[in-house]
Amino acid sequence: MRAVLAALHRYAGLLMAGFLLVIGLTGSVLAWSDELESWLAPQVFLVTPPVPGAPLQDPLVLRERIASLYPQAQVVYAPLSTPAGHSMVFYLRQSGSTPLANNEVFVDPYTGTVLGQRLWGDLSQGRLNWLPFIERLHEALALGETGLLVFGVVAIIWTIDCFVGAALTFPATPKRPKSAGTPRTTCRKPWLQRWRPSWLVRRHGGSYKLVYDLHRAGGLWLWGMLLVFAWSGVAFNLYNVYAAVMQPVFAHQLSEEKALQRQPTPLPHLDWPAALHHARTQMAALAQHERFRILEENALAYEASLGVYRYSVRSSRDVREHKGLTTLFLDAGDGQPITSWLPTGKASGDTIRSWISALHMASMWGWPYKLLVCLLGLAVGMLSVTGVLVWRRKRQGQRLAKARTRPFKPGQL
Repeated sequence: MRAVLAALHRYAGLLMAGFLLVIGLTGSVLAWSDELESWLAPQVFLVTPPVPGAPLQDPLVLRERIASLYPQAQVVYAPLSTPAGHSMVFYLRQSGSTPLANNEVFVDPYTGTVLGQRLWGDLSQGRLNWLPFIERLHEALALGETGLLVFGVVAIIWTIDCFVGAALTFPATPKRPKSAGTPRTTCRKPWLQRWRPSWLVRRHGGSYKLVYDLHRAGGLWLWGMLLVFAWSGVAFNLYNVYAAVMQPVFAHQLSEEKALQRQPTPLPHLDWPAALHHARTQMAALAQHERFRILEENALAYEASLGVYRYSVRSSRDVREHKGLTTLFLDAGDGQPITSWLPTGKASGDTIRSWISALHMASMWGWPYKLLVCLLGLAVGMLSVTGVLVWRRKRQGQRLAKARTRPFKPGQL
């Protein structure tokens, strides 16, 4: 059995090595995406209040202004808050057959001035899109739907290989004596004591032992977070596979499915201010009923094809520090609530998904956790490289052993 597991680990590692190297290195950079984008293009991402304590302009008024400036697009998303000193981002959606030149608009929330725009992920626009392009590499190798599928499959293999790799670090079962007359050893070390060397790195045993120990011990020490990254990668890229595994085991809210399957009413939709008024009222009632606190408004979005307004806030049920996922779906015709979705405390499966997603995206616990995720990304790259080096060294040893046992034939010299 151990030989089978070793073969699975070997070939899975070789298959994934290049992909995990890209994922690890780009993930290290993306842990600091907000800080790096502000550093690369401060004229777009950073703003200064005209006077200390100046109020923000009404986000819905800003949305109307953006809609008038970009009549060829639909502005179906309105941010309702932004971190202090940062611009607001409005997303544009193509309304006709002509592709949009840009799909994100950055606005000074104090003055309403348009600071810039970009086509997300288009590297030809220069440093303004460096981080989005790195994100495209991280999610799908910048290959669109094909890349999402490939990286989703890699994430599945990685998840399984986490368990295979851990099993290979377990101490081998001592072999029984071949002959019946051979006395059985009575002084055997406890299992945990025999497993202890797998957690250690030998620094004075030569280069190969160092590489081997870095691969084995590194995988063990980081095992829990590696599994979180791998399984959350499945949730991001192949949600149907993730759901097929998790939903039979853990409870899930069916809020999103209910909203997507709903037939829109033929009534004209409420305007944005009226929808926001209904959303705030209904969210306050939901907070009282479910016993959570609303910490910050995040966004109001309109889905015309569903006849739904989607209102999101950050609440005490969120684990993210920004851009909360506590969501209320409203009928766009009369403003009545359709359904809601809470990140934690409502269904165990959604709580798990909220936590592993936030851990993957380094969206909690401030800069110390971002630093940890950055180092973990580098560690994923290290494990990929050391795995290939271990395989190469063992392959060279096998070839040398075969050459030594090969019978000598006249004329070989």
